[in-house]
Amino acid sequence: MSIMKNDRISSSAASPLITLWVVSTVQFLVPFLMSAIGVALPVIGRDLNASAVQLGYIQTVMVLGTAAILLPAGRFADIHGRKRIFIIGVIIMGISTLVLGLTGSIRLFLVLRFVQGAGSALILSTSIAILTAVYPPAHRGRAMGVIVAMVYIGLSLGPTLSGFIIDHMGWRWVFFIVAGFIFLAFLMTLIWLKGEWTIAKNEPFDYLGTTVFFLALCLLIFGASQLTKNDMAVWNTMGGLIGLGIFTFIEWRVAFPLLDLRLLIGNLPFTFSNMATFLNYSAASSFSFFFSLYLQYVKDLSPQQAGIFLIVQPIVQAVLAPIAGRLSDAFPPSRIATIGMAFCTIGLVAAALINPATSFAYIIFVMILLGMSLGLFSTPNMTAIMNSVGAKHQGTAASLVSTMRTTGMLFSTTAIAVILSIYMGDQAVTHDNIPQFVDSMQTSLFLFSALSLLGTIFSMAKGRLAGSMNGG
Repeated sequence: MSIMKNDRISSSAASPLITLWVVSTVQFLVPFLMSAIGVALPVIGRDLNASAVQLGYIQTVMVLGTAAILLPAGRFADIHGRKRIFIIGVIIMGISTLVLGLTGSIRLFLVLRFVQGAGSALILSTSIAILTAVYPPAHRGRAMGVIVAMVYIGLSLGPTLSGFIIDHMGWRWVFFIVAGFIFLAFLMTLIWLKGEWTIAKNEPFDYLGTTVFFLALCLLIFGASQLTKNDMAVWNTMGGLIGLGIFTFIEWRVAFPLLDLRLLIGNLPFTFSNMATFLNYSAASSFSFFFSLYLQYVKDLSPQQAGIFLIVQPIVQAVLAPIAGRLSDAFPPSRIATIGMAFCTIGLVAAALINPATSFAYIIFVMILLGMSLGLFSTPNMTAIMNSVGAKHQGTAASLVSTMRTTGMLFSTTAIAVILSIYMGDQAVTHDNIPQFVDSMQTSLFLFSALSLLGTIFSMAKGRLAGSMNGG
């Protein structure tokens, strides 16, 4: 068993290109499954006789499974081996995906979606850390660029390909086909991914902190997702926040914590990069939600036509991500990430000015701006995060940035739900209440542009701190 230290590639380690190929495959499949399910929700609801609330939980439970397991998975992998946990994640995700296509019960479907999210957490928490261990800092940005591009391609192709599969073969075949590709990824991992990465072997695992973190996040996510629908949601959300406070207290006192808080306090570039991740994904996620509805209800486009428009943004992101990766190998990654955050702020302000009379050319321009923002931000920011920690903390770093990304998107959907309820109450979006919908969209996008500006400040401060720490 080879152990990677100080970011050097040992002779017995996996080939960097082969590792990149294996990791890229699963990094495509995870977001593909997350985005593909949205198109299938109506027909799944009819086939499984699901209520509207149960359909809403289909996305929530996968987010919960992913977010709640990410940090524990990263720490567990550092103790017992990243490749081992990566393989277990691929197996769990593959089996749960296959059984999802076979189930006839909405309750079992929800349980399996949680399990699927847990499997994806094992993959996400280890794959980036493995890639970081294999690639030295001088070439790490290029590898990260490929990974980020695959994520965006998965997100953009999910609705399009799943719609085609549903129309011609049925919704179950979305899961059957993806399960087949996951099985191929499993074989690729067994055959090609050589070596093992065990950074914290024989160290104890923080079971108490893990339990408190899991329960707190469950309360927080379910509470936040139901804030406008359930009176108990406020108490659940508060309980989740209190639980996270207790988790912080526990982590500060234990010798081998799940999350080393000293890493956050003693490494401000790392902390600011994670804050920028949270703010960027919170802000950028708001656009996709609103404009799917805007194009169909305000501009009277069909779902297929709206999908063609919405694919512009992820295409730009996928094209720019590898370029940004190469740039982050040649220039300080934090500077490029800051430019990406600035584009996000400008794009969201431009999006907030959109109204029912706005031309399609302007809408495409806004989508290109926001695509450029994420394309320029994600890869350099991830590279800066992984470069800012040593080998011992790479698993934690990879898990934490994925957690920030997931919770950022959750915060976005929660904030949007609250703003929509203020402007529209419990009404669904119809042609009769378009003015109220547009008002809520503009208010939300202006607020998220302010969040994006704050993220730009964090990203800029991170760059200056990193430069001063390196003596430049």
